[in-house]
Amino acid sequence: MKTGKELKPGMVIRIDNDPWLIQKAEFTKSGRNSAIMKTKLKNLLTGYKTEIVYSADDKLDDVILDRKEATLSFISGDTYTFMDTTDYTMYELNAEDIEAVLPFVEEGMTDVCEAVFFEERLVSVELPTTIVRQVDYTEGSARGDTSGKVMKPAKLKNGTELSVADFIEIGDMIEIDTREGGSYKGRAK
Repeated sequence: MKTGKELKPGMVIRIDNDPWLIQKAEFTKSGRNSAIMKTKLKNLLTGYKTEIVYSADDKLDDVILDRKEATLSFISGDTYTFMDTTDYTMYELNAEDIEAVLPFVEEGMTDVCEAVFFEERLVSVELPTTIVRQVDYTEGSARGDTSGKVMKPAKLKNGTELSVADFIEIGDMIEIDTREGGSYKGRAK
């Protein structure tokens, strides 16, 4: 059993005997009202999407999922094909199924991901906590503005934009924390 405040993207809960994948979860606590969790859910059997608001202390049934290591094999349009690293089985997912990690998925990546299965069917993919990507474009650093932590926008190969430290240049490899939508951690070693 999980409570409403423990919900996170990528988790699967059971509602009316159907498995629902949490694609987005936003915790809100206002001054007078009780804390709530706004969720965006997708039914794993039908593909139907909905948004539900839970109280922080609502009790929900979680679903036990199988997990296997997999790597991205290739991308064909909106279809992403992942390969099991132990038995080389190929699994396909649509772009909407991996919406949470899509900004950091790119052709030729070598990261070992975690493929998540429900009843022998691939339902989502989770990236490692830290990934390394190359900066494709960024502006030059601003001279003189060095008080504190100075950040500037940068674009990765697949078009994803994020804020990086001022000293990062085009072609530099950076570490990205994939939790909570992804953020710059530092220059790759």
